[in-house]
Amino acid sequence: MSETIYTISTWVIPALLAITLHEAAHGFVALRFGDKTAWQLGRVTLNPFKHIDPVGTILLPGLLIFLRAPFLFGYAKPVPVNFRALNNPKRDMVWVAAAGPATNVAMALAAGLLAHLAILLPPDAAAWAIRNIENAILINVLLAVFNMIPLPPLDGGRVAVGLLPDSLALPLARLEPYGMPLLLGLIFILPLIGNQLGIDLNVIGWVLSEPVGWLVNLVIRITGNG
Repeated sequence: MSETIYTISTWVIPALLAITLHEAAHGFVALRFGDKTAWQLGRVTLNPFKHIDPVGTILLPGLLIFLRAPFLFGYAKPVPVNFRALNNPKRDMVWVAAAGPATNVAMALAAGLLAHLAILLPPDAAAWAIRNIENAILINVLLAVFNMIPLPPLDGGRVAVGLLPDSLALPLARLEPYGMPLLLGLIFILPLIGNQLGIDLNVIGWVLSEPVGWLVNLVIRITGNG
């Protein structure tokens, strides 16, 4: 039990910041491009507690950590964006959507730089801090890559809708109501079916493993932790 508590303590801060500041970034950029919806609701803030979803930010990631699941999944309260209120809806949608993953990459880089300060701490504190930093790099990279899957309502889907010609963008946009149920099925249900059949059906794992590994290694090299 003590090892489980220690593990959870090294994930709480990285997960909380990665998930909530991802959403905050959407609100800041939406305001920059003319949509005041999130600002009027008090969501354009770096205060992570304004973005916490009790289930998605606390219970679900905590349960996965407790069960030692091979993946971590969570979400914050989505920042409301009225795309029609943006100065140039189709173009600005791309910037608003990309802001979340870009923020996660920036936080991964910041965590890598903090590693150079963590080693100055007393040994036990340094070990705990390094675990936090490793987890921060991993979860931020994972969120950035996962959210750039080109399927609405993920950020990558909205980026694709903003960049593609209308003949392709409109059919893709119409998938948004079905995107999240489809993703949850791919993340949770399909692997369970695969386990029963003795087949590896972890499709999301196949899609994410290479780009996540590549980006983690890039962050480590850029921040001088190789």
